[in-house]
Amino acid sequence: MKRFFLAMIAAIALMTGVAEAADIGFISPIAQSTFRSLSKEAGMGLAYRYAAPPESLGITGFDAGVGVSLIDVGSSYWSAAFKGHSAPDYITLPTLRLRKGLPFGIDVGAMYADVSNTNIRLYGAELSKELLDEGTVSPALSLRASYTKLDGVDDLDIQTVGIDAAIGKSLLIVTPYLGGGMVWIDSRVSGNLKTLAPTLENERIWQPRLFAGVEVKPLPMVRLLGEVEYALRPIYTLKVAIGF
Repeated sequence: MKRFFLAMIAAIALMTGVAEAADIGFISPIAQSTFRSLSKEAGMGLAYRYAAPPESLGITGFDAGVGVSLIDVGSSYWSAAFKGHSAPDYITLPTLRLRKGLPFGIDVGAMYADVSNTNIRLYGAELSKELLDEGTVSPALSLRASYTKLDGVDDLDIQTVGIDAAIGKSLLIVTPYLGGGMVWIDSRVSGNLKTLAPTLENERIWQPRLFAGVEVKPLPMVRLLGEVEYALRPIYTLKVAIGF
């Protein structure tokens, strides 16, 4: 388990250095179809990732940690969003995360991301309710809601709202889980892009997603988690946290 813990730390450190430094911005007009595709993929990349099993933390529980998501941005139309330069294959999104348990199986949480050497910043919040307590045989089931907003990018105003359900079962120190839901993406034209393409319309999109992950507790108060999400493209998330 010690080796696994060190491997997780090393993987997060490596992933945070994958993407090239690049600001999001536009220097030429784009078509509506390009803006819609870009909004859909950017919205899913910036949507909230719970990175947690469905079981509630309980009234005394908390979880604080760091994570990173590896977001595939390989589509050709992404180059328009990077001021005409070739888009990186991936963007790494490092996050600071906090969750707190409340009465009645309710958890609340928040996250913040600031991608080094770019203008990409992101903040978000979550609310979850455990609908089915985990038993000896039965799994835990939860319903979750989330919100994120992109900050720091003058030419795009993107907000997302997510509604998801997740199910999982603890097996000693390992808890596998899976889930899915819908993400509403509100993408608005602003800044220089609005000047370059005054007829460009805002996009509002519903997009389904599926995800699966596993949390490992190798030591007291230590939580390691890996998660894979798929909507339009795969997104990989790793998290290291302390809590109980």
